[in-house]
Amino acid sequence: MNLIYNPIFLEHDTGMHPENKKRLSSLGELPVSEIINGEEYLQLVHTPEYISRVKKACEEEVGHIDADTIVSKGSYEAAIYAVGATIMAAEKGDFALTRPPGHHAHPDRSSGFCLFNNIAIAAKYHANKGKKVLIIDFDGHLGCGTNKIFYSSNKVMYWSIHQFPAFPGGGDADEIGEGEGAGFTINIPLPFGSADEIFMDAFESFLPVAKVFQPDIVGISAGFDSHYYDLLLDLRLSVNTFYRIGKLISENFENTFATLEGGYNIEVFPKCLYNFLDGINGKEMRFKERNTDSLIQTYYEYEGRKAMAVQKLRKYWNVI
Repeated sequence: MNLIYNPIFLEHDTGMHPENKKRLSSLGELPVSEIINGEEYLQLVHTPEYISRVKKACEEEVGHIDADTIVSKGSYEAAIYAVGATIMAAEKGDFALTRPPGHHAHPDRSSGFCLFNNIAIAAKYHANKGKKVLIIDFDGHLGCGTNKIFYSSNKVMYWSIHQFPAFPGGGDADEIGEGEGAGFTINIPLPFGSADEIFMDAFESFLPVAKVFQPDIVGISAGFDSHYYDLLLDLRLSVNTFYRIGKLISENFENTFATLEGGYNIEVFPKCLYNFLDGINGKEMRFKERNTDSLIQTYYEYEGRKAMAVQKLRKYWNVI
C-alpha cells in the first residue's frame, strides 16, 4: 500500500483550525502523484443541491460552512481531488493521503471538518459494480455520514470502533442497520479512557463477522485521533496499535485501500500513519511506545457494551 498525495490538498486553507494543512506538511517532502478529478463521482452519494452549495461557499470564501467546518477559495478543488484520489486508491490498493477528510459528510450537509464523503463515494462506486464492500472505520469518532449512507444496505458493511459518547453522537452498540441492512452495521462504542487492550479486543472480537461477510474490497477510514496525545478525544492508544491494526487487516483481507480521516497531533500523526502502513505492508514496526492499559472500571464498561453488540448481531451472524 503506497501513499497517493498531491499538494492540492494544502489548498484547503483552514488557518489555525485543528484540521489544517500542517497535518500533511508534518510528513515532510512526499512523492507527488498525478490524481484524477473526482467531481463526476460526487452524485454517487451527494445531492446536486448540496454540491452546488459547497462550490458556491468556497467561491465566496464564506469561512464556516457549518459550526465545525471551514472552507476557503481552494477547498472545493481540494475536496473533489480528495474524492478522485480515494477512487484511485480503491483501484490500486493504496492509501489516499488527502484532506479535507470525509466520513462525517452526509448526502446533503457538511459536518465535522468534512465536505464530501470520500470513503462512501468509493464504496458506492464499487457497490454499483456488484461488489460487496467492507468499510473499516478506526477513526476515534463515529463516521456519522458513512454510517447513515449505508445503514439500509446489505452490499456495504460499515464497521466502526469509536469513543462513545463523543462527537458527533450516535454509534451505540444497538445501532446495527435497518431493513435490508439489518446486521450490516457494526458499531463498537468505547468508553472514555479505553487503551490498547480494549481497542484490540474490539477489533479481534468482531473481525469474524467482517470475514464471514466475504467482501470483494475493503475500504479503510484511517483516522489516528485515538492516540493518547490527541486532544480531540479521550482514548489512550499507543502507536503500536495502529501497526497491529494494519497487520491484522493485511492478514485477513485482500484488495484493501485506505483514505485519511482524523489525527490532529502533528507530532505523533506521522508515527501513527507510518506504523499502520508498515503493518499492512508486512514490514517491521518502525516506531514503538509503551503499551497502554485501561482502568478496570473502563474495561467493565466496555465489556457491557461489547455484550450488547454481540447480542444484537448474533441474530444475523453466528460467528460471535
